[in-house]
Amino acid sequence: MFLLGIDYLSALAMALASLLSALLLLAVSRQLWTLAWNVTRDRDSKLPLPKGSMGWPLLGETLHWMVQGANFHASRREKYGNVFKTHLLGRPVIRVTGAENIRKILMGEHSLVSAQWPLSTRILLGTNTLANSSGELHRHRRKMLARVFSHAALDSYIPGTQRLVRSRVQAWCRQRAPLAVYPAAKALTFCIAIRILLGLRAADHQLDHLSCIFEQLMENIFSLPLDIPFSGLRKGIKARNALHDYLEKAITEKLQHNDPSACPDALDLMLTGARENGKEPSLQELKESAVELIFAAFSTTASASTSLVLLLLQHSQVLAKARQELRQHGLIRSCGCEDCQRSLSLEVLLRLRYLDCVIKEVLRLLPPVSGGYRTALQTFELNGCQIPKGWNIIYSIRDTQETAAVFLNPDRFDPDRFGPERDESKAGRFNYLPFGGGVRSCIGKELARVILKTLAIELISSAHWELASAAYPRMQTVPVVHPVDGLKVRFRRLNDKEKCNSVKE
Repeated sequence: MFLLGIDYLSALAMALASLLSALLLLAVSRQLWTLAWNVTRDRDSKLPLPKGSMGWPLLGETLHWMVQGANFHASRREKYGNVFKTHLLGRPVIRVTGAENIRKILMGEHSLVSAQWPLSTRILLGTNTLANSSGELHRHRRKMLARVFSHAALDSYIPGTQRLVRSRVQAWCRQRAPLAVYPAAKALTFCIAIRILLGLRAADHQLDHLSCIFEQLMENIFSLPLDIPFSGLRKGIKARNALHDYLEKAITEKLQHNDPSACPDALDLMLTGARENGKEPSLQELKESAVELIFAAFSTTASASTSLVLLLLQHSQVLAKARQELRQHGLIRSCGCEDCQRSLSLEVLLRLRYLDCVIKEVLRLLPPVSGGYRTALQTFELNGCQIPKGWNIIYSIRDTQETAAVFLNPDRFDPDRFGPERDESKAGRFNYLPFGGGVRSCIGKELARVILKTLAIELISSAHWELASAAYPRMQTVPVVHPVDGLKVRFRRLNDKEKCNSVKE
């Protein structure tokens, strides 16, 4: 028995020694990892690297970022300041907050910095996209896409968008069970992207299947760049290939049976622009451009649509004021007859000044995208620190809008802050940037506003909605802002009496 006790203590001592050795090895490896990155600083600059942590060898702080979400950046900003270093998705990263810091980055495009999405995003979107191009190629592609989002093009998208939105809102009101708004909004924006923006003929069952495929692509757009079995990138590649297979057939059919009398859609306009420049785009270019357009119009617009429903639900006085504006412009008819509903146009949408303020405030308080990605083309100074050449930079939209001093009571939902008497956004161009800024600002931002305004008009003029859960859901921020439970809401149609009395709410 005594010998057994000695053997047990000996084994315990060995286990403790092994554990201590492993912990010591981890600590040493982490210090060496940090030292290795500190050595990469530009020796020609006397400025220090920003404060921060590079995390663990190889993994960096990627796992912390995935688990903590928005709290990851908030906690480190509080600890290290508006400019800090970290290591995410296999790359050294400088995270940047604040209007003046962001101004330097966005105005330094092509000189100080270049757009650089994570490797997984570049692989999944492809090389023939606006996001992954630079220099003269980027300017050419942006010019080509400018046709897609011109005022004339936007005006042509509105009738079809209004019909789709109206039919979906009516379906939401007929549904007896609570509706998860975020999935429903994604289904709506995906349908708009496929049928209205791209002009592709897809049956409802095809749309459901394609939406699931695209969702798989989106879920892995920011995955680790490891193309191995069962990895996020491998799943994303599989989804991309399936989507490309559909688009190849649909685009080929569209080109073969093009109706010259129909209003031109995005694909028509891109083809016309390319041919006018003497270049016939390849099918691969069209497929990748189509995926990028869906990417731009899908999750971000669905996120903002869900936030719009949530914030109007929480602020009945804003809803009442918006409803009054619609009535003043003849967009609410007490009879409820669809034939009496006024058709929307870009001119009509631009007259709705208060609704415009509502949309702006939704995008300020809950911007769909947290920030943008750049790579330093040369070492430069930012906030008293050096940003080394070759390092990645993430500028924060959400943190900047949350902390900008120009916005009074920033946690409050207050559309009047964008009204003519206050317009707090005028105090600083880079304090408010839900669509980014500079030469790489979101080229589809006006289409997003059209969709959001159209949805707001249809909901405010014809529907009532209330929360179906016990409490408001927690918001998740990756890859875009959305409620963790999808935002469960009960919708019903307003009756004629409610429409007549809506101004008194």
